[in-house]
Amino acid sequence: MSTFPSPGTQFCERQAGLPAGLSLSSKVAIITGSNAGLGFESAKQLLALNLSHLILAVRSVEKGEAAAAKLRQSTPKATIEVWKLDMCSYVSIQAFAERVGKELTRLDIALLNAGLVKPSFELVKETGHEESMQVNYLSTVLLALLLLPHLQTKRAPTTSPGKLTIVNSGLSLTGKLPLNPKNPSQPILTSFDDAKTFSSTTWYNTSKTLMHLFLWKLTEFVSADDVVVNIVDPGYVKGTESVSNMPKVTALVAKGFAAVTGRSVETGASTYVDAVAVKGRESHGCFLTSWRVHPFVPFLYTPEGKELMERLWEETMAELAFAGPNEILSSQSKG
Repeated sequence: MSTFPSPGTQFCERQAGLPAGLSLSSKVAIITGSNAGLGFESAKQLLALNLSHLILAVRSVEKGEAAAAKLRQSTPKATIEVWKLDMCSYVSIQAFAERVGKELTRLDIALLNAGLVKPSFELVKETGHEESMQVNYLSTVLLALLLLPHLQTKRAPTTSPGKLTIVNSGLSLTGKLPLNPKNPSQPILTSFDDAKTFSSTTWYNTSKTLMHLFLWKLTEFVSADDVVVNIVDPGYVKGTESVSNMPKVTALVAKGFAAVTGRSVETGASTYVDAVAVKGRESHGCFLTSWRVHPFVPFLYTPEGKELMERLWEETMAELAFAGPNEILSSQSKG
């Protein structure tokens, strides 16, 4: 997903280079939403670093195979597979994770890039939740939790931890929870499911904000020695598909902004590569933007923010209880 810039970074930061001799030879990676845009470009860049095995996790297998064919032309020695993954379906996500467990003997990198901007309110039939919040937060959290054990146990038998990177947005820093001030104790997750209060911009921003809260809490259970987990903002990137899903006025503003300041897809994708292949334990539990660690959404540093984080965590664990998230986390080593 392309995003507007984080404050002060889009205009002054230069692309970080790669360490000399960096190689992903023998490593296995999964990239979601990888048939086009930033996902596809990050696949190209990881393969250029000699990545041995790549799984393109996509909703449309047909589009995924077309993308894979292009990648195979430039990197014929790599193994490139296309696996079905529908981020609007818990069943599909569970089936995907089960396939990882059965078919992959190794997994080093998971780059969760799939996300969306919705111009209008729509509920996911299977879950009953608003679609952008479903995909950008709940489904991404489920997939992350299900992949954690594989990233811990299927990684190379060395001191190198697995890498789990979730694509985020600079707009997450402006997110506000849609809670009714007259009823501040209302459930956080269901507050997004009201068509009367829906705002395409606000819902997208806040769906990304929720991931800040989740990541902060997640690091209480996951050791950087096992799996390094971080979130990354690619900055505002021109030439991606997300603008077509924005409301018309917002899309016009976005296109104008992109014409002046937008990063290229290649530059945006380089932030992903930096997060999964360059950054190490120092990035565990961090929000990365413009190739650097950046503070989380400001309210998270307040007592009220910490309370919201705990509430969101409890609600998320309850929502995903069918997949046993607490059991998964209790099995994770903390050193």
